[in-house]
Amino acid sequence: MAGGRRKKLLFSKIDSFSCGKASLRDDLPQIGGPGFSRVVFCNDPEGYEASTFNYGDNYVRTTKYTLATFFPKSLFEQFRRVANIYFLIVACLSFTPLSPYSAVSSVTPLVVVIGASMVKEAIEDWKRKKQDIEVNNRKVKVHRGDGSFDNTEWKNLRVGDIVKVEKDDFFPADLLLLSSNDEDAICYVETMNLDGETNLKLKQALEVTSGLQEEVSFHDFKAVIQCEDPNANLYTFVGTMKFGEQQYPLSPQQLLLRDSKLRNTDYIYGAVVFTGHDTKVMQNSMEPPSKRSKIERKMDRLVYFLFSMVVLVSLVGSIFFGIATRDDLEKGRMKRWYLRPDDTTIFFDPKRAPISAILHFLTALMLYSYFIPISLYVCIEIVKVMQTIFINQDLHMYYEEADQPARARTSNLNEELGQVDTILSDKTGTLTCNSMEFVKCSIAGTAYGRGITEVERAMAKRKGSPLVDEEVHDESHVEDSADEKPTVKGFNFKDERIMNGKWIYEPHSDVIQKFLRLMAICHTAIPEMDDKSGSISYEAESPDEAAFVIAARELGFEFYLRTQNSISLHELDPVSKQQVERTFKLLNILEFDSTRKRMSVIVRNEEGQLLLLCKGADSVMFERLAKNGRKFKVQTEVHINEYAEAGLRTLVLAYRELSEEEYREFNKEFTEAKTLVSADRDARVDEVAEKIEKDLILLGATAVEDKLQHGVPECIDKLAQAGIKLWVLTGDKMETAINIGYACSLLRQGMTQIIINLETSEIKALEKEGDKSAISKALEASVVHQIAEGKAQLTASSGDSDAFALIVDGKSLVYALEDNVKNEFLDLALGCASVICCRSSPKQKALVTRLVKVGTGKTTLAIGDGANDVGMLQEADIGVGISGVEGMQAVMSSDFAIAQFQYLERLLLVHGHWCYRRISSMICYFFYKNIMFGFTIFLFEAYASFSGQPAYNDWYMSLYNVLFTSLPVIALGVFDQDVSARLCLKFPLLYQEGVQNVLFSWLRILSWMFNGVCGAIIIFFFCTNALEVQAFRKGGEVVGLEVLGATMYTCVVWVVNCQMALSVSYFTLIQHIFIWGGIFLWYLFLLVYGAMSPTISTTAYRVFIEACAPTPSFWLVTLTVVISSLVPYFTFSAIQMRFFPMYHGMIQWIRKDGQAEDPEYCDMVRQRSIRSTTVGFTARVEAKARDLREDRRHRT
Repeated sequence: MAGGRRKKLLFSKIDSFSCGKASLRDDLPQIGGPGFSRVVFCNDPEGYEASTFNYGDNYVRTTKYTLATFFPKSLFEQFRRVANIYFLIVACLSFTPLSPYSAVSSVTPLVVVIGASMVKEAIEDWKRKKQDIEVNNRKVKVHRGDGSFDNTEWKNLRVGDIVKVEKDDFFPADLLLLSSNDEDAICYVETMNLDGETNLKLKQALEVTSGLQEEVSFHDFKAVIQCEDPNANLYTFVGTMKFGEQQYPLSPQQLLLRDSKLRNTDYIYGAVVFTGHDTKVMQNSMEPPSKRSKIERKMDRLVYFLFSMVVLVSLVGSIFFGIATRDDLEKGRMKRWYLRPDDTTIFFDPKRAPISAILHFLTALMLYSYFIPISLYVCIEIVKVMQTIFINQDLHMYYEEADQPARARTSNLNEELGQVDTILSDKTGTLTCNSMEFVKCSIAGTAYGRGITEVERAMAKRKGSPLVDEEVHDESHVEDSADEKPTVKGFNFKDERIMNGKWIYEPHSDVIQKFLRLMAICHTAIPEMDDKSGSISYEAESPDEAAFVIAARELGFEFYLRTQNSISLHELDPVSKQQVERTFKLLNILEFDSTRKRMSVIVRNEEGQLLLLCKGADSVMFERLAKNGRKFKVQTEVHINEYAEAGLRTLVLAYRELSEEEYREFNKEFTEAKTLVSADRDARVDEVAEKIEKDLILLGATAVEDKLQHGVPECIDKLAQAGIKLWVLTGDKMETAINIGYACSLLRQGMTQIIINLETSEIKALEKEGDKSAISKALEASVVHQIAEGKAQLTASSGDSDAFALIVDGKSLVYALEDNVKNEFLDLALGCASVICCRSSPKQKALVTRLVKVGTGKTTLAIGDGANDVGMLQEADIGVGISGVEGMQAVMSSDFAIAQFQYLERLLLVHGHWCYRRISSMICYFFYKNIMFGFTIFLFEAYASFSGQPAYNDWYMSLYNVLFTSLPVIALGVFDQDVSARLCLKFPLLYQEGVQNVLFSWLRILSWMFNGVCGAIIIFFFCTNALEVQAFRKGGEVVGLEVLGATMYTCVVWVVNCQMALSVSYFTLIQHIFIWGGIFLWYLFLLVYGAMSPTISTTAYRVFIEACAPTPSFWLVTLTVVISSLVPYFTFSAIQMRFFPMYHGMIQWIRKDGQAEDPEYCDMVRQRSIRSTTVGFTARVEAKARDLREDRRHRT
């Protein structure tokens, strides 16, 4: 090959998902069949054949509405609420003679409320529209047919267009990669917008089109692509391209997806395959599952209850009205002669009393509509949006290092944050940083690395061991140059035996060389050199992989260059003791996945040897070792177990040499498997890989530490004090998960561990026999037996203060989640203080979440950071995504996003408690004020023989909910605080008010309704008895309907606003303005409305300025009624606060008496938040104190 052109080795031979140039099988039954019918005519989008397919354009619309559909669709959305349908019916009936008030006064509030909601919808949709406009008008270069490329908007692209995309630009559609500036036609792609992953993906075009590197090359280019129809699968693509007279198979390796970005490549050329809504990213765009809070669902039931009450009250009134009407004319004698029953309409005709009663029923349904608060829904929407703004702007949840604030991605679940009973958490990246550091390793049976992990420190504290001090003392003499080096991210390894090239003096230096070389070669990382400093950084698919490459570099094996078919290292030569360059020819990569649990590369070294280098989980690697490759197995297993106990993640490293014949046979089968155009291609590739990944020779094992995030133990402790249960669902080994549990105080010394696993000798013996049905039955029976034993332990310790922890592995979880077992498993889990599920798959995480949510009926919160947590986040009542190292996919599927687990404490205990209390109080108050107002109308109806005559002017009633009483409720929902944020965190038990739903229980709701009924009775009877008999004005005039209505309405406005003032715990200027401003607004309205023409103001004409204001009795009655109406609530509140205080009341007393800093008094109150079965370091201290007390008692 010397002097000649280097022979290309396609990346198709490297990547297991690619298909390079190869002879295609004659029969491709899928292509052209159902689901595989798309035909693309490259560089001829306007040709006759292309036009017959009529594919969509590249315009993308993510808006919910269009100009034509906005009104019908948004109106449909509004009238999905049963309350709005009711008010619409009432508004329609108001145009009939049945209406007790004018149609305008009935329609206006409905229009205002629905209009406000529609405006909100329009604003949100307009934001989406502006984003669509920006995206659709981005520019890209497209071929014009004469070998030249011009800029055009994305929206103008058509299927078959040839486009040129330049570095750091987004792909405008799903493209088939034709070529790039690289001679091997490779490019690097960032897919963060698609799957949240930050690592770069390598793509490569077919060899046949790789030479199209100039714009003029496309002058006569023609090709026909036949491929799968549009679908949502990001990781599959099946098709063929006919170029010339030959067909070439296509794979995901050639597909560039819309919204991914071109990186580290100057430019690429591609053919448009899918456009607009046919692209895979748009096929994946869907609304997250609709979630509604428990309070919102209960509120719907309350509306139904009130509607039933309206119907009942209307029915009772109609029956009385019918009886009274029938008796008006008896034997020719008129009982109520002043109504002239002998000469009346059908509405009051004694001869047709049943019909009159039915018509009165319809009138009453309209009249009593004020029992149902028309502005409730829109006010709650406004309040929730404001609450999310406060969450988003909370500086205490802002992570400065990554410039990431907390984000509420939905406002529907704010109050649900205050009712969480169980948290289900991922471990890696959620409790830990997912920022891996290479800490220890085992090579040739020798353990290297002197560092102490956080878990080891926690274990030392747990056992009372001076381990930490001893280790520090032992290492004090190691003061070599390595310790003086600046800290390297991803590398926290200290061992003078193999650092700084000293490994060459170790007994097994040849094994160490192979071990370090394997770490530097077996990966898919991409090196990036800084032009200024000359330092090399790595783009890796996972933090683990980056840590391995960095560790190899720091230990003398620097990976510095990757080409399509080679990997180059700077490594230390043990003979010359100098750094030398070595290049390894990269032949194949057998990629890692969750099923294989390993990754391999096949390379040829400079001596021509064929080597298979493999790394993977111990569970799959040890069984693949050759008989002569197990020399260090026993020692390595011991070290792996020690590393797991120290909370480290381990991988086993092994290799084997291949013969030319063996490799030739493998490569033939591997290439055939990759070129299959069928759904089972990946399975076939795995099958071929399985054949060669055997007879390995063990080199050793790596151990990397995933450190706990800052503040995790403290956060868990606070959540535990709040009575929230925490379940950890992780894919890690049981030992690792248990020790992380100790480190973060989820487990503690003395806690009884109930472990359910299937690693018994009997089970292993049965598995060797291979009878699958017998194995399955035995496994299930074992799990059932272990669950029964665990429940027996719980029962036996009933009444004791011992806490239990349940630990279950993924294999056992399969059987524990079966329908006939899951309820027993849940009962056991709920009896434990901590639950840890190890080796859990993403599906198992979602199933466990569903089991807890459905089985307990209480609010669940799932928190995670990776794509494998999406199912769990969507299944839980609340999904919280952590914007961490694993990308943004969890965040994109979440309801709330935070940067660190520690912020969950403030999100729940502060914002959750506040939002729950505010929304609960707001809804209770809404129903209180409407029942008070509606019941005064009912009492006046009874007073007036159920005649259908309203007590108030039409516009009084219409503006009650919209103008005079709604703003104070909104202020309550946005600003009120029963307890400050500092005290919320100081007394975590306060959170249990939400978990137990004490502020929105049926008892509390009905008590508020009863308060409204009492207030209405006091207002009505005080006003009627005080004003009925004596003269009201100087001229001797008595009170008429208009004066009585204005007086009662004034009392109602005063009472409901003063009641708000009594209910508020935390006054702000805005609340004062809204409460007292509502009362002032009522008087201003009376003046302005009463000054209008009598045809407009009707009964309100000059009623205030001429009748009410000059009369002392009006003011005296108002004052007396307001005080009398508030006395029952004030008395009840005073008695409750003094003798039966709720927990927040106790804390308010502490704050009021200035005892918030008195440690003894605060500790006494806080004791109510400590439970014997809780977890966290507070519980650990309590347990130790309890043990000391027991010891003293026994001694005495």
